[in-house]
Amino acid sequence: MDDNRERDREGGQGGDRRYFARPKICQFCADKNLNIDYKHTDMLRRFVTEDGKIRPRRQTGTCARHQRELAGAIKRARHIALLPYVHEGLDG
Repeated sequence: MDDNRERDREGGQGGDRRYFARPKICQFCADKNLNIDYKHTDMLRRFVTEDGKIRPRRQTGTCARHQRELAGAIKRARHIALLPYVHEGLDG
């Protein structure tokens, strides 16, 4: 038990790591030339997880307005089969 206390004091197992929040800037607000369109599947894939879920705002850094537009474009692209609804795993 004393070994665990000493290791904690010494900073073992990543005790020195600090959370560093990356600045979240909406890339669509920053660059007015970027348009959200359901036909741009390469851009939309960046906002979808490997499982096929839409990434939340806290991960992507988009503002609320553009997150709503992104969600609509992703759903539209899924509907016409440009993007998958779910990730096809090793089982199927």
